Amino acid sequence: MAEAKKDVIRETDAEAIRLARTLIRRARYGALAVLDPADGAPLASRVAVATDLDGTPIILVSALSAHTAALAADSRCSLLVGEPGKGDPLAHPRITLSCTAVRLERGTPDQARVERRYLNRQPKAKLYAGFPDFSYFRLEPRKASLNGGFGKAYLLDRSDLVVEGAATEELAEREQGAVDHMNADHLDAIAVYARQFAKASGDGWIITGLDAEGIDIASGDETQRVFFPEPLASAADLRKVLVELARSGREQEQR
Repeated sequence: MAEAKKDVIRETDAEAIRLARTLIRRARYGALAVLDPADGAPLASRVAVATDLDGTPIILVSALSAHTAALAADSRCSLLVGEPGKGDPLAHPRITLSCTAVRLERGTPDQARVERRYLNRQPKAKLYAGFPDFSYFRLEPRKASLNGGFGKAYLLDRSDLVVEGAATEELAEREQGAVDHMNADHLDAIAVYARQFAKASGDGWIITGLDAEGIDIASGDETQRVFFPEPLASAADLRKVLVELARSGREQEQR
């Protein structure tokens, strides 16, 4: 009798979801795959990436790019993120998202929010973000394949990747003020977040994004993700959580 085929897909658990969200939030670049409208063949290219408040990937692309024309013809695409580290690149976690690309119209609240968050993560893009042939797209995830390393494969759906709710909606108006305040007046607290909760070294850490689940920080080209102990119930809880996180981190440093 033939041996039953082993199922290589693991059951999706909280650890897998946390890893998936971390990979997406930390990504600065990714491989975007589209369908060539000329012959339907796969076409892959590298794009700079950020995330919206709910965790949806954001890209900024020129109308002159082949992948932009492809997205206009067929909005189906996939995005691979997760940078290899030292050693075997296949031993490092990565995630491929199956997405639907949605172009954001200039002058709309959604476009303004996405642009703000994208430029916080990719400040060099300010040189060309305003050019008329550039557009922002949200890559709405439908499902994803997560490879956490050898023998760690998971299948995820949209609900595992996107964070919806009142706090996410409320932060659209409050986030930038909080980011600017922290970066101007509380770099010492951000350094604590980096050392204690991201286990990151080096100096110059700033906040590039705040959302209902946590904090995105960067120092030069390095990015890290810090999750709150619990997701925010309301945007009004943000200040209290940031203060408590700094206090907890300083206590850990003094032990």
